[in-house]
Amino acid sequence: MNEHTSEPAGEQANGPSGEEPAYRVVRNDEEQYSIWWAGRELPVGWHAEGTEGTREDCLAHIDTVWTDLRPLSLRRRMAEAVSGS
Repeated sequence: MNEHTSEPAGEQANGPSGEEPAYRVVRNDEEQYSIWWAGRELPVGWHAEGTEGTREDCLAHIDTVWTDLRPLSLRRRMAEAVSGS
């Protein structure tokens, strides 16, 4: 899986009919986001977040919800360090 601004690995932007395919927003256990083609099996470790639409719609949604780019495990460690001080 590429970064959230990239196409799913090895895929082209348009389907065989020239229409833009539907995408879905996916998230891993570290709460990192990406997009993946709707209808395709997700890579191991990634889960559908619930948002589907055009590539632009999905990326706009990610820009709204993914405000802290630090992985979840890092955020937790940092919170523990602050609370343990």
